[in-house]
Amino acid sequence: MRIVLLAALAAATLSLAQPQNGLGSPVVFVETEKGDFTFQTFPDDAPKTVAHVVELVKKGFYDGQRFHRVVPGFVVQWGDPRSRDLSLKDDWGRGPAAASGAPVGLAEITKKHPHVAGAVALAHPGDPALGDSQIYITLAPRPDLDGKYTVFGQVVAGLSVVERLQVGDVIERMTVRD
Repeated sequence: MRIVLLAALAAATLSLAQPQNGLGSPVVFVETEKGDFTFQTFPDDAPKTVAHVVELVKKGFYDGQRFHRVVPGFVVQWGDPRSRDLSLKDDWGRGPAAASGAPVGLAEITKKHPHVAGAVALAHPGDPALGDSQIYITLAPRPDLDGKYTVFGQVVAGLSVVERLQVGDVIERMTVRD
């Protein structure tokens, strides 16, 4: 009886430590020169967005890119392939070349996932359906962004690393575990 109770307690503790955002939810690991952070995705609520970002991660699209926008207390953003080239710094994050070239094609905006600290969302150039490869993480609650952007994940480890990032810091590698 004691062994069964201990096993049940261990299983419950392990289950509480795991993200509880649905079965098969991909987890993305981001290795930067400042440290690592991890975010859980929400494929049940943003299936096309999650599939698009996961595909880009698996292709190595983000590896070697730099964070191109950092506003302390607000947001950290990346996803422009030109950010690998320091000579293009003035253009990072701007224009059609600042993405993968294959937008998601629809907005998967839901009230279920508001812009809390650590929310992971897809940036866009004015139309949520045109969101592509640029990802941002909010550093504080931002209800003013709710209903305007697709929140497709949540930082589950390393938010303090995200808070230390600066423009130009390098993403060494991004990987995904399904």
